[in-house]
Amino acid sequence: MTATENKYKKLKLGAFVAVLYSYCAAGPFGFEDIVSAAGPGMALVFLFFVPLFYSLPVSLVTAEMASALPVEGGFYRWTLRVFGPFIGFQCGWWNWIGTFLMNAAYAVILADYTGGIYPALAKGAPHWWVAVFFLLIVMFANIRGVHVVGVSSIILLVLCLAPVAVFTLLGLTHMQVNPFQPFIPSTKTWQDIFGVGLALGLWVYSGYEQLSTNIEEVEEPEKNFARGLMIMVPLAMLTFFLPMLAGIGAGHWQQWTSGYIVTAARSVGEFSLGAGGGVWLERTMFFAAIVSVLLGLQSTLMSSTRLPFTMAEDGFFPEALAKLNTRYQTPVRSIVMTTVLCAALSVFSVTELVAIYIWLRVASSSLTLLAFWRLRVAEPQLARSYRVPGGNAGMYTVVFIPLLLFAWFLYNSDSAGRLWGPICLFTGPLAYFIIGYIQNPKHLETR
Repeated sequence: MTATENKYKKLKLGAFVAVLYSYCAAGPFGFEDIVSAAGPGMALVFLFFVPLFYSLPVSLVTAEMASALPVEGGFYRWTLRVFGPFIGFQCGWWNWIGTFLMNAAYAVILADYTGGIYPALAKGAPHWWVAVFFLLIVMFANIRGVHVVGVSSIILLVLCLAPVAVFTLLGLTHMQVNPFQPFIPSTKTWQDIFGVGLALGLWVYSGYEQLSTNIEEVEEPEKNFARGLMIMVPLAMLTFFLPMLAGIGAGHWQQWTSGYIVTAARSVGEFSLGAGGGVWLERTMFFAAIVSVLLGLQSTLMSSTRLPFTMAEDGFFPEALAKLNTRYQTPVRSIVMTTVLCAALSVFSVTELVAIYIWLRVASSSLTLLAFWRLRVAEPQLARSYRVPGGNAGMYTVVFIPLLLFAWFLYNSDSAGRLWGPICLFTGPLAYFIIGYIQNPKHLETR
């Protein structure tokens, strides 16, 4: 399959940037646990420096690879081409099952925000049904196609970021405490800070290679991926760091858990506008939070469902998953199957889901970085409309700095991550050999 095939509807640059921003950022919501886990000072350091050492290198790598190999499936097919079927399958499988956890985390965050406003929905079966409700909304939007996702992303981002801008301005001009104090709280362990805290930092700044799975659904991907990614890194930093700085400045950093920025908005509103202003700002930020996380869930589902679709095209999964709906030109079976699996995982907490998800993301991102390095060395003559600057020095920098960050995280990950992360990784080789045996014992060896 080549990028010249015209079987997909296409996102224009503006819609692509909106979907990309929805996936990679969409506002300062869903990762509030980073403040109470790492401490306010270290949390702000993570939010400022992680993108420089993670998002920027991955964005540069993705931009070059998209210009060289603009094929649906993106990073999975890049790895498949460079390292062969076994490693390529691992990259696709690990990322796909990791997105179950990520989509479930988004759904749980939405249920957490709803439970914060309506306590009867905060726990148990009602909480789970709220999560499933939001999953169903984005499932139907994704079934309708990339145009629906793109246009809705543009509109909803405007509605989302307007309250965030008001909250940030009021918070920065009415700070009650030093947001960097304490820098590292004495009550927190090393694993809390550099395990859970860094995991949330990596999670919130991850995903810059993910929409390459939809690469043939973007107009002129050889150019537009590089353009969109270069916009994304500074924009994400701006819309994460400043609102969190404003919210932490309202005090009570120990209480920051999933959904707390809405509560912080009430305090900021009361400090700056009085009691009535506090209620108003809390409600508008709640609306923004729901829209933001819904956008993240919608774009993540769009990206993740192209993995089983393209892996089915390559013969790894049943052919039924490789069929496009004739009306909407979307892989409906993949979308529905992924949604069901995400719903099943929505019984867990955000921190539990993220701690395991990051292991899978680190693994697939590492393979993507290594595939870039290998392709640059093995096929230097391959046409690339964009190249990572700096020659060989630039190439090694964007590959090894994120890898060192990944190693640091894995060393400091919490006990749950160290247990379930490797178990989830082991499912990749296991699935490869089971699928190969069921379909054709020699099929995967000779691809």
